[in-house]
Amino acid sequence: MVVLGPEAAYVLSHPGTFALRVLRGFRANQGLLLAGAVAYYALLSIVPLLILMAIALSHAIDQTALLEALGRYVGWLAPGQSDFIVGELTYFLAHRELMGWVLLATMLFFSSLAFTVLENAMSVVFLHRVAIRRRHFLVSALLPYCYILCLGLGLLLVTLVSGSFKALGERNLEFLGFSWSLSGFSGVLLYLLGLAGEIFMLTSVYMVMPVGRLSWRRALMGGVTAALLWEATRHVLVWYFDTLSQIGLVYGSLTTAIVVLLSLELAATLLLLGAQVISEYERIGTSKQDAPAEAMRTG
Repeated sequence: MVVLGPEAAYVLSHPGTFALRVLRGFRANQGLLLAGAVAYYALLSIVPLLILMAIALSHAIDQTALLEALGRYVGWLAPGQSDFIVGELTYFLAHRELMGWVLLATMLFFSSLAFTVLENAMSVVFLHRVAIRRRHFLVSALLPYCYILCLGLGLLLVTLVSGSFKALGERNLEFLGFSWSLSGFSGVLLYLLGLAGEIFMLTSVYMVMPVGRLSWRRALMGGVTAALLWEATRHVLVWYFDTLSQIGLVYGSLTTAIVVLLSLELAATLLLLGAQVISEYERIGTSKQDAPAEAMRTG
């Protein structure tokens, strides 16, 4: 018999009330404004970050397999634009000898901007934690680079595993004279691997970015919420850009930047919404449970 805690029991018995509190808290915290800031700096960070990862990992694994894995998972973040981004990465890797120390330092700086802004956005959502305990500035300064290192190691692992799944898809299963291709099964495994990696990455963000220690169960709750919402949003975006959108006619050569920025805006919104879910969950059973959300003022 599973015994639910008071927080989980409250959410299950009042799901509508809890969802409304999350949306009100998100609005009070200027969630869309924070998501816009995160998306803007993520747009500046994503290309330098991918270049650094590609250069570092190309010494350990085959470049073709690496770019294929990057293209697959960049497509999760920016639907329909992975070919263009991977093309730019391929060109940069072909001329990597032109990169000097100044360019390397510049890419390191820009690749960490999104993490710094995300940490500040999380401090607004988890204001009750910041008011109790503040993080040392050295930790905040080193945190983005530690996270970039972890992302690189995670990408290395995912690339190796996805390569094994792809090799599995080229085989056939034979039984009693019948033969079945494993390509469909391999595709399902690759999708589940990407989804699991997405949930793990979001969960790690919720565990690391907020001030103070957050239990892995609550971080996982936010990670699953944000990942499932993004999966639904991502499929809608793919369908919209493929069937209804005339964005290429409107923006011309700026289409890729606009689409990536829009995708990052939606992803950042859902990321902060998952954080708001955790924040409201933490307030259950406290004196602030029924208190109205205090609007954040920017002036």
